[in-house]
Amino acid sequence: MTTELKTNDFMEIMKGRRSIRNYDPSVKISKEEMKDILEEAATAPSSINMQPWRFIVIDSPEGKEKLLPMASFNQTQVKTSAAVIAIFADMNNFDYAEEIYSKAVELGYMPQEVKERQMAAFANHFAKLPEQINRETILIDSGLVSMQLMLTARAHGYDTNPIGGYDKANIAEAFDLDKKRYIPVMLLSIGKAADEGYESYRLPVETITEWK
Repeated sequence: MTTELKTNDFMEIMKGRRSIRNYDPSVKISKEEMKDILEEAATAPSSINMQPWRFIVIDSPEGKEKLLPMASFNQTQVKTSAAVIAIFADMNNFDYAEEIYSKAVELGYMPQEVKERQMAAFANHFAKLPEQINRETILIDSGLVSMQLMLTARAHGYDTNPIGGYDKANIAEAFDLDKKRYIPVMLLSIGKAADEGYESYRLPVETITEWK
């Protein structure tokens, strides 16, 4: 992975972020750079490192045409952005546990005996895990990667808009995913802003925090 960031100024990345609705349609993001952005974003934390997030990058005219009627209140973002990333949470995330922990051993991140002990405990945990608890956990994890993806995009010089208003009931099947397995989290438009976007007020810390 070779990354050329536009900025490493974290405060500028965080405080300069805006939810952009209108993008410069002439700006495209190469598959190579998009892969870098997703790889960097996917360093986000997740419960027992199961990394339950899954991405569909919708950047072709055909893909956007399919998405348009499913994002009826967000047509401009779909039409003008370089891409819309559909973020899903995988209910079958434990299917990748062996790959994740075996690779950790191979890379020297953990001893083999630790991997075997943890895998046995995790297998027992997931065998008894209620579906609702699993769903809640992977949605939290996928929210973490979504925020990290927005900040990573800004570091690369792009803008984003998290979109919650779309046809969540049908989007998985529309893009050939099993709707029972893949839970929609959000759409994230990405591209170069055609305008600066709006600043927004944040509640003061005194309102949202208590010390005990």
